[in-house]
Amino acid sequence: MNAFYKFYCRVFQKTMKLVSPLLPWREPQLLAPEGGAEGLGAMIKGKYRKVLVVTGPNVFKKGLADGLLRGFDSAGVKYELFNRVVNNPTIDNIEEAFTVYRNGECDAIVALGGGSPMDLAKVVGARAARPEKKVKQMKGLLKIRKRIPDLYAIPTTAGSGSETTLAAVVSDSETHEKYAINDVSLIPRYAILDPKMTVGLPPQTTATTGIDALTHAVEAYIGGSNTKLTRTRAEQAVKLIFDNLKKAYDDGADIEARTNMQKASYYAGVAFTRAYVGYVHALAHALGGFYGTPHGLANAVLLPVVLEYYGKSAAKPLARLADIVGVGAGDDEETKAAKFVAKIREMNAEMGIPTAIEGIKPDDIPLMADRAFKEACPLYPVPEILDRPQLEELYRMIAG
Repeated sequence: MNAFYKFYCRVFQKTMKLVSPLLPWREPQLLAPEGGAEGLGAMIKGKYRKVLVVTGPNVFKKGLADGLLRGFDSAGVKYELFNRVVNNPTIDNIEEAFTVYRNGECDAIVALGGGSPMDLAKVVGARAARPEKKVKQMKGLLKIRKRIPDLYAIPTTAGSGSETTLAAVVSDSETHEKYAINDVSLIPRYAILDPKMTVGLPPQTTATTGIDALTHAVEAYIGGSNTKLTRTRAEQAVKLIFDNLKKAYDDGADIEARTNMQKASYYAGVAFTRAYVGYVHALAHALGGFYGTPHGLANAVLLPVVLEYYGKSAAKPLARLADIVGVGAGDDEETKAAKFVAKIREMNAEMGIPTAIEGIKPDDIPLMADRAFKEACPLYPVPEILDRPQLEELYRMIAG
C-alpha cells in the first residue's frame, strides 16, 4: 500500500472524528417494565396502531417470545409477527419482513433476539422511513437521514450490542457480500435488558456472543476515534466480560453473571457505535458473507490473531486493558499487551472455541481480503493500516 493512501485514510478518519460530535448521537432509553419483556404491552398500550414483532425461528421455538406476545394480547396491543429472520439477514429476507410491516399497516417495531433480528428490524425501519430507497442504496454512511418508526430492542444474547448501535449488517445472497448500513437514525429508540431471556442460551452460544462483545469493546478501545465516554464504556465492558463470561458459560442459570454480561454487551455497543471497530470485524463479515460463519464465532477466532498481528501499534491501549483485568502487573507495555492477548486465547480454549475456521477455500481468500480491505478503509481508525496481502495472510492463519 502506498504512503499516499495511508495518509488519505488517516485524514479521512481524523475528519470523521472532528465531524462526529455534530451528529445527533443518543443512547436508547432503557425500559424496565414490570415482569421484563412481558410487561412491554402494558407500557405501550394505545401508543401505536399496530406493532411488527421481529424474531428468529429458534428464538420463537424456544418460547422466548411467548411472554412478550402474551403481554401484548393481555394489553390489547395489535401486532404482526415475523419470525422468519435468517442468520446474517439477506436483502430478500428484509424485503419479506418489510412487506409484512407495510401490508399490516404497522407503525412501530419490536426486535427480539440477537444481532440478526435487530439488524433486520433496523433496515425494515429504514425502508419504512425511506421507501423510495432500495437496501443496496443505503449501504455505507448516513444514507437514511430520517427518523425511522419507534424501534424497541430486546436482546436474547449478550454479545451483538445491536440494541445500542447505529449499524445494521446485510448479506447479499447473490454476490456473497456482507456490508453495513450506518446511520444514527438506526439506533433503537428503546431497549429492554431482561437477563431471563439469556438463561437458556447454550454454553457455546454464550461463549461466542460474549467474545463478540469483547471484540466490540477492544476494537473500539484500540482505535483512534475514542471519546472519554467510549473509553470508559469499553473499559467497563472488558472488566465485566473477564469477570462474568466464564461464570455464565459454566452455569447458564447464574442470573447475576447473565445480568452483568448484558450490561457488558450494552456498554461495548455504546463504545463501538461511536469509536468504530477494526479488521476483526471486517474479516469476520467477509467470512459470514461467503460461508455463513456465525459472526460471534468468526470474531472469537480472529480477535487474538489480529491483536497479536498489530504488535507494537496496539501495545499501549492493550496494556491499559491488561491493567484493568489484572494481567501482567509490573511488566512493560508490550509484555502486558501480549499477556492480555494470551488471556483471551486461554478464555477461548476454556470455553471450547476453536483456533481456526474450517472450510475456508484458498481461492476465496483474495476476494474476501479485498472486501475486508474495502470495508475497513478508509473508515475504521485501526492502530495500523493493513494492505490486502496482509489481510490474506490473516485469513491463512485461521484457515482450518
